[in-house]
Amino acid sequence: MREFSVPAMVEVPDSATLTDAPFTRAGEEPGAIVARRKSGDAWSAVTAAEFAAEVTAVAKGLTAAGIESGDRVCLLSRTRYEWTLLDYAVWTAGAVSVPIYETSSPEQIEWIVGDSGAKAVFAETGAHLASVEEVRGRLPGLAHVWGIDAGGIDEVRELGAGIGDDVVEERRGSRNAADLATLIYTSGTTGRPKGCEITHGNLVATSRNAVQGAIAEVAVEGSSTLLFLPLAHVFARLIQVATIEGGIVLGHSDIPNLLPDLASFRPTFLLAVPRVFEKVYNGAEQKASADGKGKIFKAAAETAIAYSRALDAGRPGLGLKAKHKVFDVLVYGKLRAAVGGRVTYAVSGGAALGERLGHFFRGVGITILEGYGLTETTAPASVNRPTALKVGTVGQPIPGVDIRIAEDGEVLVRGVNVLRGYWNNEAATKEALEDGWFHTGDLGSLDEDGYLRITGRKKEILVTAAGKNVAPAPLEDRIRAHPLVSQCLVVGDGRKFISVLITLDEEALGPWKAQHGKAGTMTVDELRRDPDVIAEIEGAIAEANKSVSQAESIKKHVILGVDFTEEAGHMTPSLKVKRNVVMKDFADEIESLYTG
Repeated sequence: MREFSVPAMVEVPDSATLTDAPFTRAGEEPGAIVARRKSGDAWSAVTAAEFAAEVTAVAKGLTAAGIESGDRVCLLSRTRYEWTLLDYAVWTAGAVSVPIYETSSPEQIEWIVGDSGAKAVFAETGAHLASVEEVRGRLPGLAHVWGIDAGGIDEVRELGAGIGDDVVEERRGSRNAADLATLIYTSGTTGRPKGCEITHGNLVATSRNAVQGAIAEVAVEGSSTLLFLPLAHVFARLIQVATIEGGIVLGHSDIPNLLPDLASFRPTFLLAVPRVFEKVYNGAEQKASADGKGKIFKAAAETAIAYSRALDAGRPGLGLKAKHKVFDVLVYGKLRAAVGGRVTYAVSGGAALGERLGHFFRGVGITILEGYGLTETTAPASVNRPTALKVGTVGQPIPGVDIRIAEDGEVLVRGVNVLRGYWNNEAATKEALEDGWFHTGDLGSLDEDGYLRITGRKKEILVTAAGKNVAPAPLEDRIRAHPLVSQCLVVGDGRKFISVLITLDEEALGPWKAQHGKAGTMTVDELRRDPDVIAEIEGAIAEANKSVSQAESIKKHVILGVDFTEEAGHMTPSLKVKRNVVMKDFADEIESLYTG
């Protein structure tokens, strides 16, 4: 058993709440910019005083509507400024915010609203309102449904016109660090989503220790970030809080508008999941190949990786420095410009990034700080620091957190970030929490310096018929790094050998067809049978097999004619594959691998 602890760098008093920072700042620095809000093609500044006034007005309306301290209020929306406004208004009214992914089905909405006992829902679009109305008759506790796009926020403000400031201050003061701030429902790769009880203290202490302690170099004066991941996810939510706590300028975007928004907002750091970085790399590679510059890009990529590795080994030699300088003009500068030109750091979480990709971006001039955590750990449990970076790991514990590797290899976490428990689920709470330690279900290792590596999922270890234990995650990560691969799932539990299901990336297939003389009208179903595509996929599998023993290597594969999607129920909103659903829906394809 190995354990590594990092003492808290920022102590949080028992009286602390999430509403302290915005109101304190409004009093001390009323003109300081808290956020930039998209207005047409321009960004308008929101000052600390303006933000506090908007939050107060909505909190008054919630109070007038009968929302009491401790009541739950659901937010069903994409990432936008109004989400942050409503989050803080709910907390200021003494209530508990409950996020719902914008892509949720009526059945999922019904479960979260019903299980949380929410009294009100803010729903973004007309379609969202229709989904809520579809299940409202089965939710007797749901008293209010307000449409964000339908003027619902203004309606709530008007309700509170007669409420005094003293009432809001009393509500704010009724909460403390131990009180519930939010219920975040796990995305549910298996079974019903569980409501994670995250307190004010969890969010305040974790954000202050992670940003002011672990990655203080990122949160310098003048820093800003553009959030585009779903705010229903704990990762984006923690960063939202960290920006308010740390004086970082916050902007909001989404995937469809991301590139133009990056160019106009020009953030200094980003957060994303590994799939975003894979897409950036693969897209740049495909574009270079289509322009006849594939060899240049390949050489630039190898140089960037070598340069980053040399930084770890001491310092790059003169020859490598010269090559790096040339490619900075030809390639790297254009990649940095694509994300606004000012990004020097990016934080990655949610899945394994891959060592090669980490070195590539660092060599380009964007250092990716890979971290690890779960909803139950208020996002980060560990993270790489700018001054203590070990590419290929997920870093050391953040300040205020202890990490232990149990005898069976499971990663255990204890500290300021660990949830209070699971809502309405005492059995799950007892199973996951033991003597303050949260059992993550992930397998990992700690080196002598306390850097954590995640090696797989405890419950996702495949055991072949010969008794060989195989962790699917490392194999899947390597295969997914190929530009043509969208998703993959390694199978073989109880079977004679390991196989894999693979889906193709439709975005990458367009340029690939042009480069390889294929008809532009070829469908995914046709391409999966194309000898050149098959050769590409077999090459990706061969590369992945280099990382494992013969007994663990992939022997057979099938390329599917469809992708795994959230709409089909194969992916969670945070882009994790639902293994049990995929295995059920593609049972015939899996069986054919072993009987064909």
